[in-house]
Amino acid sequence: MSSLTLTRLILFFSIFAAITLKSNSQYLLPITKHEPTNQFYTTLNLGSGGTSSSNLLLDLETNLTLVNWNIFNPPLFVNNLVICKSSTCNSIPGNDCDDNGLFCVYRQSSLLGQNVGVIGAVVQATVNISTTDGGNLLSPFTVHPFTFSCAGEEPLQALPPPVSGVLSLSPVSSSFTKQVTLLFGYIPKFSLCLPSSGTGHLYIATVNYLIPPFNSDNPIRMTLTPLKNIYTGNYLIDVKSIYVDGTPLSFNPNLLAGGAKLSTVVPYTVLLTDIYNALAQSFTLKAKTMGISKVQAIAPFKDCFDARAAGKNMTGPNVPVIDIGVPGRGGEVKWSFHGANTVVNVTETVMCLAFLDGGQNPKDLLVIGTHQLQDHMLEIDFSTSLMGLSDSLLLHNTSCSTWPSQN
Repeated sequence: MSSLTLTRLILFFSIFAAITLKSNSQYLLPITKHEPTNQFYTTLNLGSGGTSSSNLLLDLETNLTLVNWNIFNPPLFVNNLVICKSSTCNSIPGNDCDDNGLFCVYRQSSLLGQNVGVIGAVVQATVNISTTDGGNLLSPFTVHPFTFSCAGEEPLQALPPPVSGVLSLSPVSSSFTKQVTLLFGYIPKFSLCLPSSGTGHLYIATVNYLIPPFNSDNPIRMTLTPLKNIYTGNYLIDVKSIYVDGTPLSFNPNLLAGGAKLSTVVPYTVLLTDIYNALAQSFTLKAKTMGISKVQAIAPFKDCFDARAAGKNMTGPNVPVIDIGVPGRGGEVKWSFHGANTVVNVTETVMCLAFLDGGQNPKDLLVIGTHQLQDHMLEIDFSTSLMGLSDSLLLHNTSCSTWPSQN
């Protein structure tokens, strides 16, 4: 064999090995639920060796990760300030320059749905995340450079303690997950498994989910539906219809034209008044046939029921099932929500429909909140612009809080 042929073979297998490594690279961050707000955060270790740990709220809309540090005096482990009008700065929606025109700053007009402006210096540092086999946290992995913003304390005061910032999960290239996958050429997708309690999972570029009893031989089944206008900064899916125990709701179908937006900061699904009224009326009638009567409402909920009259099953209270009809392969498919996701126990004797009336003129006609997303696997794949939606993991006697037992 000639030296040239040998060199080509070595080069080929080196490239093949690199591609295989990248396609099999999987990363995992734990998710913690903040019980009082029904919001979720992860802990990010910044700096070489994880010098600083920050609890960051998961947000599907913020375009750049925000950390509560003094914008004029960032920590020593921050490697550099991003230069104004550089390619890195220009890639961030909301980029601007400081007053001297030297350094990049990030501006955001509102934060987490609140009319709170954010401005912060754009900086870079090392971030440490963990590799995974799809279930366990394995060895640490360093991402450098990681670009984020020192947002300062004032705009982040609304965050619940012990949270000190926001982890960007938006579809833009400056989001946390996009930075990780673009920097190393990994599979451009991430997945969320929000826990109803305990510790959940934030996956990056993962192909195998090891949440017992699921594994590579018994994968979590996903309903695939297209993402609408993914690069506008939101995660939207088409909604064809809404059902209660199989019966479609009756309202003007044009009200669903804008689709449904997914949110990790809105605690309960918010609906336009006309949609909410149709849902509540149908749910109440179906519940009545099951012997579940209405009781005095408890704010912020409008429709509440006698929790003692509802039986229990593996998915929580035995109440009517709510389905959202979304486009799938070959036609409409149903994304189903059972008792644990459709009602919430407000007291020992009162449970309420876990949906909110958003009024007649909300900014978004339908926003799916965290209570509905809990214990479902969500997979967002940028390479196909598809979202994978699992049914409730509770139906399989498991949950997002379940981790493989380590030997």
